[in-house]
Amino acid sequence: MITSRNIVWTLAAVTLAAALTTACASVPGRPPIRQVQNQPGRFVDHTVTVTGTVTSSWGVPLVGFNVFRIDDGTGEITVVSTDRRVPGRGARVEVRGKVEDVAMLGGRALGLHIRERRIRYRD
Repeated sequence: MITSRNIVWTLAAVTLAAALTTACASVPGRPPIRQVQNQPGRFVDHTVTVTGTVTSSWGVPLVGFNVFRIDDGTGEITVVSTDRRVPGRGARVEVRGKVEDVAMLGGRALGLHIRERRIRYRD
C-alpha cells in the first residue's frame, strides 16, 4: 500500500514539474522587442525584461506618470512609468514590466506598451 502511494505522489510531482517547466518556457523573460511586437498575444499580461536605449521621453506632471520609448536594435516600444524621474534620451536602461495593450483590432495590438515595475540604468 505504501509503495503505490509513493508512486502516485512521485508521478504527481513529476507531472507538476513538467507543467511548470512548460509554462515558464512558453513566454521568454527577455525577448527582443520585435518579438513582443510581432506576437503580442503571447506576451500581453506577462512580465518581460527588455534592455535598450531611450529614444524619447516625456513626463506628464499632473497625471503622475512618465512615458519613454526604448530601442534594442530589433524594434522600439513604449514604456509607461510611475517613477518620479524619467530617463533622458540616449540613456541605456533595463526595464522589467508587464506587457499591456489598449485593444486588439484585426489581430494587431493597439497601444502596446510595457508598464514598468523596475528600471535599471546601464553604462
